Amino acid sequence: MEPFIALMRKYVIDYTNSHDQSVCDEIMEPDYVFHMSGLTFRSRDNDYKPAVKRLFEEMPGLCLAIHGFVTNGNRLAMLFSEHGASIPHDDRLSAWGGIGLYKWNGRRLTENYVEQDYLARFDQLESGRPHPLEPLHLDPWFIRAVPANPEAEEIVRSWLRRGDLRDAAGAVIDDSWVPNATPQPRLTSIETEINDLFSAGDGVPFHITQHGKYASGIDGLTAEHVGRDATLCIAGVARVQDGMVSEVRAISDRWGLKRRLQR
Repeated sequence: MEPFIALMRKYVIDYTNSHDQSVCDEIMEPDYVFHMSGLTFRSRDNDYKPAVKRLFEEMPGLCLAIHGFVTNGNRLAMLFSEHGASIPHDDRLSAWGGIGLYKWNGRRLTENYVEQDYLARFDQLESGRPHPLEPLHLDPWFIRAVPANPEAEEIVRSWLRRGDLRDAAGAVIDDSWVPNATPQPRLTSIETEINDLFSAGDGVPFHITQHGKYASGIDGLTAEHVGRDATLCIAGVARVQDGMVSEVRAISDRWGLKRRLQR
């Protein structure tokens, strides 16, 4: 098993799905940096652990399901879903996607850029209609590291700066694979900030921040919100074939975008 994959197996099975936070000390450095929804946390014990503890308390049966890994041995991206029943929401069920980009020092995790589709999560808890899980990877622990591909990285950087993640032959964003999925937010006048990006063969994981003007796509927002400054964080994995982006799987922080616009 690839060493980085072995570490993430401990992350998934021994830590997350066992709700055993003592394992964090084995797999994360004390100054573990965690980026999500435009926020940065810089302490494993003071920031990260308390946030996860609250989620475990809300969802005592929470599990993490793996859809795949992308790794070159030095960097790794994990495509996953979390799912469970929420005590504060009368034990209603939900399942929501996420993508995380991880750094390590050969022993422990040092940094993570991640986004999760909390808008889909809270919509499911409110409606009482949970989503099915995306198809799981049959054996994610068998994935092999493949070398980085600088050419693919440049192709994806250029594609990301154009601002439209749907501009690929196969684009799955948030819960768009679900029938009657929640509408996707649309921004105009987009400028893209690339926070993290690496490659492994034809796969290029990325984390970006889109800055622009809100146009449409979020239930609960009205005409008064249109045209306001908007920030949307997105994590994803693009695939490059024949010199172009052929497909992308991405998760955006639609929930954070909505909260910021409602302030």
